[in-house]
Amino acid sequence: MKDPAILLATWFGSGLIRPAPGTFGSLAAIPVGWLIYFLFGFYGFLAAIVIVFVVGVYAAQKFDEKSGAHDSSSIVIDEVAGMWIAAIPAALNIWVWATAFILFRLFDIWKPWPVWWADEDLKGGLGVMTDDVLAGIYAFLGTAMITLPFMGELYVQ
Repeated sequence: MKDPAILLATWFGSGLIRPAPGTFGSLAAIPVGWLIYFLFGFYGFLAAIVIVFVVGVYAAQKFDEKSGAHDSSSIVIDEVAGMWIAAIPAALNIWVWATAFILFRLFDIWKPWPVWWADEDLKGGLGVMTDDVLAGIYAFLGTAMITLPFMGELYVQ
């Protein structure tokens, strides 16, 4: 855990929690993502997603090299990127974040095409990150469709 790449790949150790490290990594992404959205707004949140993706490709690759295993379940920075993509419609509404979390975990576990293709066929850090990004896109679409009819009520301060 002294290596910054390992620390980031495991999202500060949340990927080491058993059972279900992917779920714990997704949960650990929520308060950080919410805080980024709160402090930096929508565009800051989008920038954070891009940064986590790029850093995640590097960190996952380093973790793979050090562990000798591809896409270890301890790597959860990919869940962070996917969870944040799913939560793009959420803004600061915790109920929409919860919806995004449920849908992201569903698509990440189910792995519809092309999520399963990315999971099975892409290698290296890019492969680790891509399947969760695709699951995040599915969850984003689901979150937006579920919450869109309630947007006025959900976002009233």
